Amino acid sequence: MIEHGAYFQPTDGSGLSEEVEWKSSLPFLAVHLACLLVFVSGFSWIAFGTCIALYIVRMFGITGAYHRYFSHRTYKTSRWFQFALAWLGASSGQMGPLWWAAHHRHHHRHSDTEEDPHSPGLKGFFISHMGWIMVPKNGVTNLNAVRDLAKFPELRWINRHYIVPPVVLLLVVTYAGLAMYLMGWPVTPLQMMVWGFFISTVLLYHGTFCINSLAHVWGRKRFKTGDDSRNSFLLAVVTLGEGWHNNHHRYPGSVRNGFYWWEFDPTHYTLRFLSWLGLVWDLRDVPESIFAEARSIAEIQQAGLRPPERDAA
Repeated sequence: MIEHGAYFQPTDGSGLSEEVEWKSSLPFLAVHLACLLVFVSGFSWIAFGTCIALYIVRMFGITGAYHRYFSHRTYKTSRWFQFALAWLGASSGQMGPLWWAAHHRHHHRHSDTEEDPHSPGLKGFFISHMGWIMVPKNGVTNLNAVRDLAKFPELRWINRHYIVPPVVLLLVVTYAGLAMYLMGWPVTPLQMMVWGFFISTVLLYHGTFCINSLAHVWGRKRFKTGDDSRNSFLLAVVTLGEGWHNNHHRYPGSVRNGFYWWEFDPTHYTLRFLSWLGLVWDLRDVPESIFAEARSIAEIQQAGLRPPERDAA
Protein backbone atom coordinates (compact mmCIF):
# COMPACT_ATOMS: atom_id res chain seq x y z
CA MET A 1 0.00 0.00 0.00
CA ILE A 2 1.22 3.51 -0.81
CA GLU A 3 1.07 5.76 2.23
CA HIS A 4 0.30 9.41 1.52
CA GLY A 5 -1.14 10.58 4.84
CA ALA A 6 -3.35 9.46 7.67
CA TYR A 7 -6.54 10.54 5.95
CA PHE A 8 -6.55 7.42 3.77
CA GLN A 9 -8.56 4.59 5.25
CA PRO A 10 -7.50 0.92 4.90
CA THR A 11 -7.66 -0.08 1.25
CA ASP A 12 -9.93 -3.05 1.93
CA GLY A 13 -12.43 -1.18 4.11
CA SER A 14 -11.73 -3.45 7.06
CA GLY A 15 -14.05 -2.81 9.96
CA LEU A 16 -16.47 -0.69 7.95
CA SER A 17 -20.13 -1.56 7.41
CA GLU A 18 -21.14 -3.36 4.22
CA GLU A 19 -24.78 -2.30 4.58
CA VAL A 20 -26.53 0.89 3.46
CA GLU A 21 -26.32 3.50 6.22
CA TRP A 22 -28.89 6.27 5.90
CA LYS A 23 -27.51 8.45 8.69
CA SER A 24 -24.03 8.74 7.21
CA SER A 25 -25.61 9.39 3.81
CA LEU A 26 -27.50 12.50 4.98
CA PRO A 27 -25.31 14.99 3.01
CA PHE A 28 -25.98 13.04 -0.20
CA LEU A 29 -29.69 12.86 0.56
CA ALA A 30 -29.77 16.54 1.55
CA VAL A 31 -28.72 17.54 -1.97
CA HIS A 32 -31.83 15.74 -3.23
CA LEU A 33 -34.08 17.36 -0.62
CA ALA A 34 -32.70 20.80 -1.47
CA CYS A 35 -34.35 20.47 -4.89
CA LEU A 36 -37.71 20.97 -3.11
CA LEU A 37 -36.70 24.61 -2.72
CA VAL A 38 -37.83 24.97 -6.32
CA PHE A 39 -41.36 25.45 -4.95
CA VAL A 40 -40.05 28.54 -3.16
CA SER A 41 -37.60 29.85 -5.75
CA GLY A 42 -39.79 29.49 -8.81
CA PHE A 43 -38.56 29.25 -12.39
CA SER A 44 -36.50 31.41 -14.72
CA TRP A 45 -35.06 30.60 -18.12
CA ILE A 46 -31.62 31.84 -17.07
CA ALA A 47 -31.54 29.48 -14.09
CA PHE A 48 -32.87 26.62 -16.21
CA GLY A 49 -30.25 27.26 -18.89
CA THR A 50 -27.55 27.28 -16.21
CA CYS A 51 -28.88 23.95 -14.95
CA ILE A 52 -28.56 22.33 -18.38
CA ALA A 53 -25.18 23.92 -19.13
CA LEU A 54 -23.66 22.78 -15.83
CA TYR A 55 -25.13 19.32 -16.31
CA ILE A 56 -23.40 18.98 -19.69
CA VAL A 57 -20.07 20.49 -18.61
CA ARG A 58 -19.87 18.45 -15.42
CA MET A 59 -21.04 15.29 -17.17
CA PHE A 60 -17.96 15.70 -19.34
CA GLY A 61 -16.01 16.01 -16.09
CA ILE A 62 -17.24 12.51 -15.26
CA THR A 63 -17.07 10.93 -18.72
CA GLY A 64 -14.03 12.64 -20.21
CA ALA A 65 -12.03 13.14 -17.00
CA TYR A 66 -12.95 10.67 -14.25
CA HIS A 67 -13.80 7.84 -16.61
CA ARG A 68 -11.79 7.98 -19.81
CA TYR A 69 -8.73 9.67 -18.33
CA PHE A 70 -8.32 8.81 -14.65
CA SER A 71 -9.91 5.36 -14.77
CA HIS A 72 -8.65 4.12 -18.14
CA ARG A 73 -5.87 6.52 -19.18
CA THR A 74 -7.10 6.55 -22.79
CA TYR A 75 -5.17 9.74 -23.58
CA LYS A 76 -2.37 11.88 -22.19
CA THR A 77 -2.30 15.44 -20.97
CA SER A 78 -0.17 17.91 -19.05
CA ARG A 79 0.01 17.98 -15.29
CA TRP A 80 -1.83 21.30 -14.97
CA PHE A 81 -4.66 20.17 -17.26
CA GLN A 82 -4.82 16.88 -15.37
CA PHE A 83 -5.56 18.90 -12.23
CA ALA A 84 -8.15 20.98 -14.11
CA LEU A 85 -9.85 17.74 -15.18
CA ALA A 86 -9.77 16.50 -11.58
CA TRP A 87 -11.34 19.76 -10.35
CA LEU A 88 -14.05 19.60 -13.01
CA GLY A 89 -14.85 15.98 -12.17
CA ALA A 90 -14.96 16.71 -8.43
CA SER A 91 -17.36 19.62 -9.02
CA SER A 92 -19.97 16.98 -9.89
CA GLY A 93 -20.19 16.00 -6.22
CA GLN A 94 -19.10 12.41 -6.93
CA MET A 95 -16.07 12.40 -4.62
CA GLY A 96 -12.44 12.55 -5.70
CA PRO A 97 -10.63 11.25 -8.80
CA LEU A 98 -8.61 8.58 -6.98
CA TRP A 99 -11.72 7.19 -5.28
CA TRP A 100 -13.73 7.23 -8.51
CA ALA A 101 -11.02 5.63 -10.62
CA ALA A 102 -10.21 2.95 -8.03
CA HIS A 103 -13.83 1.85 -7.79
CA HIS A 104 -14.30 1.87 -11.54
CA ARG A 105 -11.20 -0.23 -12.14
CA HIS A 106 -12.49 -2.67 -9.52
CA HIS A 107 -15.82 -2.80 -11.37
CA HIS A 108 -14.08 -3.79 -14.60
CA ARG A 109 -12.10 -6.53 -12.90
CA HIS A 110 -15.21 -8.02 -11.28
CA SER A 111 -18.10 -6.88 -13.48
CA ASP A 112 -21.41 -8.54 -12.61
CA THR A 113 -19.89 -10.85 -10.01
CA GLU A 114 -20.32 -10.80 -6.24
CA GLU A 115 -17.24 -8.58 -6.02
CA ASP A 116 -18.93 -5.92 -8.16
CA PRO A 117 -20.53 -3.38 -5.77
CA HIS A 118 -23.17 -2.34 -8.31
CA SER A 119 -24.35 -5.32 -10.34
CA PRO A 120 -28.11 -4.96 -10.96
CA GLY A 121 -28.49 -8.64 -11.80
CA LEU A 122 -27.07 -9.72 -8.45
CA LYS A 123 -27.86 -6.83 -6.11
CA GLY A 124 -30.99 -5.23 -7.52
CA PHE A 125 -31.74 -1.84 -8.99
CA PHE A 126 -31.49 0.32 -5.86
CA ILE A 127 -28.05 -0.94 -4.78
CA SER A 128 -26.63 -0.85 -8.30
CA HIS A 129 -28.05 2.60 -9.02
CA MET A 130 -27.25 4.53 -5.82
CA GLY A 131 -27.35 2.32 -2.74
CA TRP A 132 -23.78 1.12 -3.16
CA ILE A 133 -22.34 4.59 -2.53
CA MET A 134 -24.30 4.70 0.75
CA VAL A 135 -22.31 1.73 2.05
CA PRO A 136 -19.42 2.91 4.31
CA LYS A 137 -17.06 0.21 3.03
CA ASN A 138 -17.36 1.66 -0.47
CA GLY A 139 -16.24 5.08 0.74
CA VAL A 140 -12.65 3.81 0.89
CA THR A 141 -10.01 4.90 -1.63
CA ASN A 142 -7.99 1.84 -2.67
CA LEU A 143 -4.58 3.32 -3.43
CA ASN A 144 -3.25 0.01 -4.70
CA ALA A 145 -5.64 0.33 -7.64
CA VAL A 146 -4.48 3.84 -8.57
CA ARG A 147 -0.72 3.88 -7.95
CA ASP A 148 -0.25 5.75 -11.23
CA LEU A 149 -2.44 8.60 -9.94
CA ALA A 150 -1.59 8.61 -6.24
CA LYS A 151 1.96 9.78 -6.96
CA PHE A 152 0.64 13.30 -7.67
CA PRO A 153 0.21 15.31 -4.43
CA GLU A 154 -2.34 17.65 -6.02
CA LEU A 155 -4.54 14.68 -6.91
CA ARG A 156 -4.23 13.32 -3.38
CA TRP A 157 -5.21 16.78 -2.10
CA ILE A 158 -8.34 17.04 -4.23
CA ASN A 159 -9.23 13.45 -3.41
CA ARG A 160 -9.13 14.33 0.29
CA HIS A 161 -10.86 17.71 -0.15
CA TYR A 162 -13.35 16.58 -2.79
CA ILE A 163 -16.03 18.78 -1.23
CA VAL A 164 -14.18 21.99 -2.14
CA PRO A 165 -14.96 22.13 -5.91
CA PRO A 166 -18.76 21.68 -5.55
CA VAL A 167 -18.90 24.20 -2.69
CA VAL A 168 -16.96 26.72 -4.78
CA LEU A 169 -19.34 26.08 -7.68
CA LEU A 170 -22.36 26.58 -5.40
CA LEU A 171 -21.00 29.95 -4.25
CA VAL A 172 -20.12 31.07 -7.78
CA VAL A 173 -23.54 30.16 -9.13
CA THR A 174 -25.35 31.87 -6.25
CA TYR A 175 -23.32 35.06 -6.43
CA ALA A 176 -23.70 35.13 -10.21
CA GLY A 177 -27.44 35.04 -9.63
CA LEU A 178 -27.14 37.92 -7.16
CA ALA A 179 -25.10 39.98 -9.63
CA MET A 180 -27.61 39.39 -12.42
CA TYR A 181 -30.52 40.21 -10.11
CA LEU A 182 -28.92 43.50 -9.09
CA MET A 183 -28.44 44.34 -12.77
CA GLY A 184 -32.15 43.83 -13.36
CA TRP A 185 -32.01 40.45 -15.07
CA PRO A 186 -35.07 38.17 -14.64
CA VAL A 187 -33.42 35.75 -12.22
CA THR A 188 -32.81 35.54 -8.46
CA PRO A 189 -29.89 34.14 -6.42
CA LEU A 190 -32.16 31.43 -5.01
CA GLN A 191 -33.23 30.34 -8.48
CA MET A 192 -29.62 30.05 -9.56
CA MET A 193 -28.76 28.10 -6.42
CA VAL A 194 -31.66 25.67 -6.77
CA TRP A 195 -31.65 25.17 -10.56
CA GLY A 196 -27.99 25.87 -11.33
CA PHE A 197 -26.56 23.76 -8.55
CA PHE A 198 -28.94 21.43 -6.69
CA ILE A 199 -31.23 20.29 -9.52
CA SER A 200 -28.32 20.14 -11.97
CA THR A 201 -26.29 18.05 -9.49
CA VAL A 202 -29.11 15.60 -8.79
CA LEU A 203 -29.74 15.14 -12.50
CA LEU A 204 -26.01 14.57 -12.92
CA TYR A 205 -26.00 12.00 -10.12
CA HIS A 206 -28.72 9.90 -11.67
CA GLY A 207 -27.52 10.32 -15.23
CA THR A 208 -24.19 8.87 -14.14
CA PHE A 209 -25.77 6.17 -11.98
CA CYS A 210 -27.81 4.92 -14.93
CA ILE A 211 -24.67 3.42 -16.42
CA ASN A 212 -24.15 1.22 -13.34
CA SER A 213 -27.77 0.13 -13.28
CA LEU A 214 -29.69 0.51 -16.54
CA ALA A 215 -26.72 -0.03 -18.89
CA HIS A 216 -26.49 -3.57 -17.52
CA VAL A 217 -30.21 -4.19 -18.12
CA TRP A 218 -31.41 -2.19 -21.15
CA GLY A 219 -30.06 -2.28 -24.66
CA ARG A 220 -28.29 -4.63 -27.04
CA LYS A 221 -25.10 -6.65 -26.75
CA ARG A 222 -22.75 -6.46 -29.72
CA PHE A 223 -19.90 -8.31 -27.99
CA LYS A 224 -19.85 -11.34 -25.71
CA THR A 225 -18.02 -9.81 -22.76
CA GLY A 226 -18.84 -12.23 -19.96
CA ASP A 227 -20.99 -9.62 -18.18
CA ASP A 228 -24.35 -7.92 -18.71
CA SER A 229 -23.11 -4.66 -20.25
CA ARG A 230 -25.29 -3.33 -23.08
CA ASN A 231 -25.40 -0.57 -25.69
CA SER A 232 -28.16 2.04 -25.49
CA PHE A 233 -28.59 5.14 -27.65
CA LEU A 234 -30.85 6.77 -25.06
CA LEU A 235 -28.28 6.34 -22.29
CA ALA A 236 -25.59 7.60 -24.67
CA VAL A 237 -27.56 10.84 -25.09
CA VAL A 238 -28.05 11.23 -21.33
CA THR A 239 -24.38 10.55 -20.54
CA LEU A 240 -22.54 12.10 -23.49
CA GLY A 241 -21.63 8.75 -25.01
CA GLU A 242 -21.28 6.41 -22.03
CA GLY A 243 -24.36 4.46 -23.11
CA TRP A 244 -22.27 2.36 -25.52
CA HIS A 245 -21.41 0.31 -22.48
CA ASN A 246 -21.04 -3.09 -24.12
CA ASN A 247 -18.51 -1.56 -26.52
CA HIS A 248 -16.66 -0.11 -23.58
CA HIS A 249 -16.54 -3.36 -21.64
CA ARG A 250 -15.15 -5.15 -24.68
CA TYR A 251 -12.36 -2.61 -25.13
CA PRO A 252 -12.11 -0.12 -22.22
CA GLY A 253 -8.77 1.21 -23.48
CA SER A 254 -10.36 3.27 -26.25
CA VAL A 255 -10.92 7.01 -25.98
CA ARG A 256 -14.30 6.50 -27.67
CA ASN A 257 -17.18 4.35 -26.51
CA GLY A 258 -19.13 4.86 -29.73
CA PHE A 259 -17.05 2.62 -31.96
CA TYR A 260 -18.84 3.65 -35.17
CA TRP A 261 -19.62 7.08 -36.60
CA TRP A 262 -23.35 6.61 -36.06
CA GLU A 263 -22.90 5.91 -32.34
CA PHE A 264 -23.41 9.29 -30.63
CA ASP A 265 -20.41 10.05 -28.40
CA PRO A 266 -20.01 13.77 -27.53
CA THR A 267 -17.28 13.00 -25.01
CA HIS A 268 -15.14 11.60 -27.81
CA TYR A 269 -15.85 14.60 -30.03
CA THR A 270 -14.85 16.96 -27.21
CA LEU A 271 -11.62 15.12 -26.55
CA ARG A 272 -10.77 15.25 -30.27
CA PHE A 273 -11.37 19.00 -30.19
CA LEU A 274 -9.14 19.37 -27.12
CA SER A 275 -6.45 17.41 -28.96
CA TRP A 276 -6.59 19.94 -31.82
CA LEU A 277 -5.93 22.64 -29.21
CA GLY A 278 -2.95 20.70 -27.88
CA LEU A 279 -4.48 20.21 -24.43
CA VAL A 280 -4.60 16.40 -24.75
CA TRP A 281 -2.75 14.00 -27.00
CA ASP A 282 -2.02 10.33 -27.78
CA LEU A 283 -5.70 9.45 -27.92
CA ARG A 284 -6.03 5.66 -28.00
CA ASP A 285 -8.41 4.36 -30.66
CA VAL A 286 -10.21 1.08 -31.23
CA PRO A 287 -7.90 -1.51 -32.84
CA GLU A 288 -8.93 -3.15 -36.10
CA SER A 289 -9.10 -6.55 -34.37
CA ILE A 290 -12.11 -5.35 -32.36
CA PHE A 291 -13.93 -4.24 -35.51
CA ALA A 292 -13.09 -7.60 -37.09
CA GLU A 293 -14.54 -9.36 -34.07
CA ALA A 294 -17.74 -7.30 -34.35
CA ARG A 295 -18.05 -8.21 -38.05
CA SER A 296 -17.51 -11.87 -37.28
CA ILE A 297 -20.17 -11.86 -34.56
CA ALA A 298 -22.63 -10.10 -36.90
CA GLU A 299 -22.03 -12.70 -39.61
CA ILE A 300 -22.59 -15.55 -37.15
CA GLN A 301 -25.81 -13.97 -35.91
CA GLN A 302 -27.05 -13.44 -39.47
CA ALA A 303 -26.48 -17.13 -40.08
CA GLY A 304 -28.76 -17.88 -37.12
CA LEU A 305 -25.98 -19.16 -34.87
CA ARG A 306 -24.91 -18.06 -31.41
CA PRO A 307 -21.46 -16.46 -30.93
CA PRO A 308 -19.27 -18.13 -28.30
CA GLU A 309 -18.99 -16.50 -24.89
CA ARG A 310 -15.71 -14.89 -23.84
CA ASP A 311 -14.32 -13.90 -20.48
CA ALA A 312 -14.87 -10.31 -19.33
CA ALA A 313 -12.02 -7.97 -20.32
